Amino acid sequence: MQGHLVLVGLMGAGKTTVGKRCAELLGRPFVDTDELVVAAAGVPFEELWATEGEAGFRARERVAVADAAASPAALVIAGGGGVVLDPDNRRVLRGSGFVVWLDAPPAVLASRLGGDDSRPLLVGGDRVTTLTRLGDTRAPAYEAAADVTVDTEGRTVDEVAASVLEELHAWNA
Repeated sequence: MQGHLVLVGLMGAGKTTVGKRCAELLGRPFVDTDELVVAAAGVPFEELWATEGEAGFRARERVAVADAAASPAALVIAGGGGVVLDPDNRRVLRGSGFVVWLDAPPAVLASRLGGDDSRPLLVGGDRVTTLTRLGDTRAPAYEAAADVTVDTEGRTVDEVAASVLEELHAWNA
């Protein structure tokens, strides 16, 4: 079965970086649902989040996911960290192709995010604690959405991309 390759996981898991590498190796277009939301809104992410809040962002995200999933061309899609919270998004993404949950421990994710202050859910407070809470809360949704899980801890982008593509090829076999 030919379909989209969809990457989900918490912020810092490598969805965009690994997704771009997988797209390059597969010769497919790459799309990031967060970027689709921002492009459609016509305002920077921070402004969108500040004016519409998480609920407004998630409503726009649902449209972006449906649009990406409906593409007739096979894509590599990086879903935003919370994309799996919406049952419709999970259904649409699973129905559109192969979904991989990129996972790593919260301390690793926090380290990768460094001083990135563009993520509203991490503003104020301990990042490891916040990522632990988000991970615990979202794990059932990631499990429900994903066909497989790939651990990204201690691995290079190329190593993770190779694992993702190995899983994809096995799924397509």
